[in-house]
Amino acid sequence: MTGTSVISLIVATVILTAAVTSVLTSRRMRRKVAYMLDALEDKELNFRFDERRLFGRRFNRTLNRLRNIFDKERHEIIEQEKYFGLMLDHVRTGVAVIEPDGRVNYCNNTALALLGIATFGHIRQLRPVSESLYNAFQTITEGAEERASYYNESGKMTISLTASAATIGKTEVRVIAFNDISSEIAENEQQSWSKLIRVLTHEIMNTVTPIASLSETLLGFDEVSEEVRNGLSTISQSSRGLIKFVDSYRNLTRVAPPVKKAFYFRELAERVINLTREHAVVSGAECTYMEKADDIILYADEGQITQIMINLVKNAIQAEARHIAITATINQSEQVMISVFNDGRPISKESQEEIFVPFFTTKQEGTGIGLSLSRQIMRMHNGTLSLTQSDEKGTVFTLLFK
Repeated sequence: MTGTSVISLIVATVILTAAVTSVLTSRRMRRKVAYMLDALEDKELNFRFDERRLFGRRFNRTLNRLRNIFDKERHEIIEQEKYFGLMLDHVRTGVAVIEPDGRVNYCNNTALALLGIATFGHIRQLRPVSESLYNAFQTITEGAEERASYYNESGKMTISLTASAATIGKTEVRVIAFNDISSEIAENEQQSWSKLIRVLTHEIMNTVTPIASLSETLLGFDEVSEEVRNGLSTISQSSRGLIKFVDSYRNLTRVAPPVKKAFYFRELAERVINLTREHAVVSGAECTYMEKADDIILYADEGQITQIMINLVKNAIQAEARHIAITATINQSEQVMISVFNDGRPISKESQEEIFVPFFTTKQEGTGIGLSLSRQIMRMHNGTLSLTQSDEKGTVFTLLFK
């Protein structure tokens, strides 16, 4: 074999070896790239290519670098999600992301608190709470605004809902935001009633006071006959009674601002039980107190809260209750919640929506200001007073201090 033939053979061998190596290397690279893409698509990052071997070290190092970049981006996204989730949990607006099939993709803590549920995975969970609430979540569309009322542990709630459309991946979702407007509605109602009462009492007093004064003056004349005297006496007594009646309603517009201080509610409850014990014993009723959390402290006007509690206990006694139970606890939102239960006559469904309205009463000698005044006092404490139950099982009034 000549030298030229040997050289040609060597060159051919080298070329063939290079070609085979290139093919094998290319296959390995493609397999590695395919493996990495499959892992990333499955969000699996527990892989790393060997950088110790000389052969393919640079390529493996490049793949590992891409994997690290992807992992870093993923962690940054997770941290951002935690950050935004933390922000949403501290706003006073409930936020829920609803998928087309009704599943809840996300909701913040405020949403759970407003709805009164521990978890929120599907809007059908709202059906037992309230049919109107379920319908509002199911039908609300982008740009619309709806209201829904329902009852939770805090009493009657009214929320305002708005919705906007968004896309998560390839899924069209609705982002529903909702706020508690119960206090706003109650405040507007209270202002309306206060204005009405102010006008009525002013007009009635201006009309009746001169009549009472004039009739009493005429009664002092000796020339007045007995028949006229009896008539004037009736007019005077009726006028004074009407003045006294009207003057009682002025209390609704003259509630003093609360002078707040910290005190143990147990002490207030025990004092209320002692103050009403004689009335309860005569009526055959028993009043008890139970505390479901240790050393519950209120920051409120002790005198005004005592007035509310005495009013609720006396109302229960007048409803022929045999057992009255005062209960204090702290709810999931770290708010003090006080319940007054009685097993007396339930309040009719027709009256349940009216009992807090001034002038409304179911008692023959009632003035209709006790519960209205109590609710106004709670409102001035940034709290609520509501009827949360009244049926054959019992009646419950709830005070919530926000």
